[in-house]
Amino acid sequence: MHKAYLVSTGTELLLGKTIDTNSVFLAERLSNMGIKVVGKSVVGDNREHIRNAISLGIKSADIVITTGGLGPTLDDLTKEVACEVLNCPMVKIEAEVNKLREYFRKRNRNMPEINLKQAMFPVDAKIITNNNGTAPGMYLNKSGKTLICLPGPPHEIMPMYIQEVEPLLQKDYGQNNQQSAVVAINIFGPGESQVEEMLAEIVEDPRGCSLALIAKEGEIQLRITAEGKDTSHSQTILNELVDKIKSILGDRIYGYNEDALPVVVANILLQQKLSLAVAESCTGGLLAKMLTDMPGSSEYFWGGAVSYSNEAKTKIMGVNDKIISQYGAVSEPVAREMAIQIRKLAGSEIGVSITGVAGPGGGSEINPVGTVYIGADSQRGTQVKRLYFVGNREAIRTLAAKSALDWLRKLILNNEI
Repeated sequence: MHKAYLVSTGTELLLGKTIDTNSVFLAERLSNMGIKVVGKSVVGDNREHIRNAISLGIKSADIVITTGGLGPTLDDLTKEVACEVLNCPMVKIEAEVNKLREYFRKRNRNMPEINLKQAMFPVDAKIITNNNGTAPGMYLNKSGKTLICLPGPPHEIMPMYIQEVEPLLQKDYGQNNQQSAVVAINIFGPGESQVEEMLAEIVEDPRGCSLALIAKEGEIQLRITAEGKDTSHSQTILNELVDKIKSILGDRIYGYNEDALPVVVANILLQQKLSLAVAESCTGGLLAKMLTDMPGSSEYFWGGAVSYSNEAKTKIMGVNDKIISQYGAVSEPVAREMAIQIRKLAGSEIGVSITGVAGPGGGSEINPVGTVYIGADSQRGTQVKRLYFVGNREAIRTLAAKSALDWLRKLILNNEI
């Protein structure tokens, strides 16, 4: 299996002022290609520290990817130091000089001469275009190693990597050059320890595969890598193990690899030609946001109402104020009425509601902070589910919205709604 080492540069990362999301993004993309990330260094804008990190990466892996330090200022040292480590002198590339001048001309700004350092590359490097900034990236094969230098801002690095770097890596290290097979199984519902317990037999005997459990925002991603005699053999081993895992986890699995829960639910609604409307209280529109983040969502999503106050629940949603007085806004009867009323208002096939206590205050003995009721209404009737989440306000709201999506997914697939 090919190996990669990541180097993130920037004093702001060490000070905690900026979170290093780039390495998470890169590690996931590399893993999906069957490339194992064996290490990572985070260093400040210091020549010696950058040199040590890149040198360690060169010794440890086939591929070294740096992020940050490609700007025009004196402390932007990454590319310069990386080329020194590989003993690759840089020269000014006139085509890149022209791109820089054009970039500034379009913005009616004079280009500082210091920016010309961004046009310096080894002659045999592949230059990675940056359509969202002034710092191009670099892809360099040297002495059996691959060095990739990318800028720091995520909105720059992500399209550069996906559009240009990944195809180059696929060519040099992809399926034709690897023996492993990789898949990520996306799970919602059980926690990390529960998944591990359910898969105890497989964890103890992974049948020639390596397993990694990654927890994020209420979801679990199980990454499996199989290594056989060749790619075909590896894929056979992987398929057998995945079938076994599917038989154990069942519909707790919502997708694979880059499948996202809202997209999976959206596709189910589209395939079955179902329209949806939502009524939200404690989530404040988060469920509607998740559903409308994808283009074309108007084909399945009617819209929603954020009925946060009791008055909004009665005036907008038409919930009987006597029900709220008797049972409270966070209750099974109110969640039921919200789902019924939003579907009636929208004329949609399905209505979904969420009401709960996101905290940090507002809890009671009956409904402590973290209590959430989710309702679902259709021609087949109305169902309500009571859930309890642990975490801060943001975590509870996120878990509530995702749980509503996952429950809706299961209800539709099991023909219960």
